[in-house]
Amino acid sequence: MEYVPILSPLSLNKYNKKTSDVPSGELITLENYIPSNKILKTREGITGFTFVIGGFQHVWTVQNGLNTARNALRGAGTQNAGLAFGGAIGITEQTVTEEYNGSSWTVVNPLSTDRSHHGGAGTQNAGLAFGGYSGTDATITTEEYNGTSWGAGGNLSVKKYGTGNAGTLNAGLCFGGTGNLRTTEEYNGTSWSGGGNLSVGKNHMGGTGTLNAGLCIGGFSSGNKIKTTEEYNGTSWSAGGNISVETMYLAAAGTLGAGLLFGGDEFSNSVVTTEEYDGTSWTAGGDLNEGRTRLGGCGLQHAALSFGGNTVAGARVTTEEYN
Repeated sequence: MEYVPILSPLSLNKYNKKTSDVPSGELITLENYIPSNKILKTREGITGFTFVIGGFQHVWTVQNGLNTARNALRGAGTQNAGLAFGGAIGITEQTVTEEYNGSSWTVVNPLSTDRSHHGGAGTQNAGLAFGGYSGTDATITTEEYNGTSWGAGGNLSVKKYGTGNAGTLNAGLCFGGTGNLRTTEEYNGTSWSGGGNLSVGKNHMGGTGTLNAGLCIGGFSSGNKIKTTEEYNGTSWSAGGNISVETMYLAAAGTLGAGLLFGGDEFSNSVVTTEEYDGTSWTAGGDLNEGRTRLGGCGLQHAALSFGGNTVAGARVTTEEYN
């Protein structure tokens, strides 16, 4: 896929070249190269927009930040109705919960158990938090959010943190975890039960999708960062397309057929990278404005939300929207 920077926001009423006429890597103008069967939109007076030939290059834009800076937090919901919960400031786990309305964050009732590197799923009014690190050990507990407050849910089978996550309050998915866990657990709104094992044990990966169409992306396995993707069909995991670079501590959003990964890696090398998944392979998307690791995310492939995380400067409040 070729990305072509636009020199200026010219009017879109002249189309006289085919897509194949565009030289790879050359700066062009809309007037010269946009094919006649495509309609693109831009705003007057804006320069430097980047487009895919025949389509739009999606970008991240910075929004109002979280009220509390933290990393290793989790999210649920959509770009206009997001939920951020838990996390850590330094080595201290947090119970903080915030709701996003498409413009700003509001602090709401906290989790009952402070936790970081936990799992999260669901929506702003029906959220799920499970596992994670709390105090001096991993936790087995699950909490359910009803749009107002958190209440106790069914415990995981074992204590775990650094897991992947997907699904909803009544159809949740938890997989992997620190210690090279391969196990998968499925939640029915009341209790957890065993699912199919990952192909290899891994932790601190990205996770998104649903119980019957889940994605496990990258992570850390046997002492190494990895770039593999696995897809879950409600029963078993199978190999998907690899991401471009081995990455851990990343965030994810979207579905199995339209997934998104962003950020990740170590504090000293937090990345801006975004990649989009079509159910088969990953391709480059628009970069984050601030590279962050251990960040939270939610939403859809082309309507995603990223928030919090860590850089060499410490925990962040940074919030960005992908459109």
